[in-house]
Amino acid sequence: MRDGGRIEAAIRVLTEIETARRPARLALKAWSDSARYAGSGDRAFVAGLVLDALRRRRSTAWRLDEDSPRGAVLGVLALHWNWPPDRIAAAFAEAPHGPGALNPGECGRLSAPLDLSGAPDAVAADVPDWLAPSFARVFGDRVRLQGDALARRAPVDLRVNTLKSDPARALKAAGPLGAHPVPGLPLALRIDPPVAAERTPSVESLPEFVKGWMEVQDAGSQLAAACAGEVKGLQVLDLCAGGGGKTLALAAAMGSTGQIYAYDSDARRLADTVRRAERAGVRNLQVRTPLRPDPLKDLEGRMDLVFIDAPCSGSGAWRRHPDTKWRLTPDALARRQADQDSVLDAGVAFVRPGGRLVYVTCSVLAEENEDRVAAFLGRHRDFRVLPATDDPHWLPRLTAEGYLRLTPASSDTDGFFVAVLARADGRTPE
Repeated sequence: MRDGGRIEAAIRVLTEIETARRPARLALKAWSDSARYAGSGDRAFVAGLVLDALRRRRSTAWRLDEDSPRGAVLGVLALHWNWPPDRIAAAFAEAPHGPGALNPGECGRLSAPLDLSGAPDAVAADVPDWLAPSFARVFGDRVRLQGDALARRAPVDLRVNTLKSDPARALKAAGPLGAHPVPGLPLALRIDPPVAAERTPSVESLPEFVKGWMEVQDAGSQLAAACAGEVKGLQVLDLCAGGGGKTLALAAAMGSTGQIYAYDSDARRLADTVRRAERAGVRNLQVRTPLRPDPLKDLEGRMDLVFIDAPCSGSGAWRRHPDTKWRLTPDALARRQADQDSVLDAGVAFVRPGGRLVYVTCSVLAEENEDRVAAFLGRHRDFRVLPATDDPHWLPRLTAEGYLRLTPASSDTDGFFVAVLARADGRTPE
């Protein structure tokens, strides 16, 4: 495909996402399935352009004074991919597959885009207006900085699986793909995001990946799992296991000791957990599904650690899933908060006296984080907050309350929130 055809494809995909409110992943797959003529480079170009347009939707619309899929693509090419105006004009005018020649207004705006200094913070930060107060509450005068970081491309992070390998051997295996260590996380490797339309290296094609030496897991997610502390020999319940990323991180930290139970209210999500656990060499995992009656009844009051990776808005992962920030609504956020309260309350039943509950979200919003923990503590007076980490490298990311807050701007990870809550041991003080 030539540039014009690729650009036209991206505009069509963006239009489908906007008009049908279709997730970007599904819209891109539908286009790919229909475009049998497109090579891997073409697919990488179109996907990269679509996702970058979604990441920068509001700021590019402001700078070019055009809020449309065509304008979003123009903005990305000119302002973020640094294409010169003559290349853009030539690509748009390509016949027969280009999107059509630039009009005089577009040419003028490309030659003199507006400066973001006069834009509202929500526009410059590329967040919806209704979330502006929430961002200001958490980030104060750093809203633009934080929003810009959440609109950048994300790296591919790997977690070295210590059940099968070690950091030195894993780095040697992944080094040809550009992997390098992540400061402060001895088991993390990172492949930096590609520029413009280039493809991300295929980690899954590495023989060592197939053998289970490493897993794809954001560094922030790895740190959230590490906040569980020493887990060897413990009884652990991952109550919202999903695909199993943090389950496997906890299992590896346990070193085949103790027992870890993985549960999710959606049994379909656990299929990946089983498959990945087998590849990773996990031997101390039991998967419990909601398909059986009272699947967790025998675990009540027995768990040393209950890990809750709660359902959330996913605002901390907007770098990877930028379409979700435009689909999020106040009603959807309210439903998530209710889900979070419900799963926190459910987790209490399994924490033994003296045990711990770890609450994690991939969200940067206080409504899903501090507010939910405060409400939980109001309902459960026998729990108290412990510092989420004692690692000197990450201590500056602790809030005044002892919670861990990670963002792309502050920690070069996805956005995460972690609260570690300890249950009283039930003994009467002497």
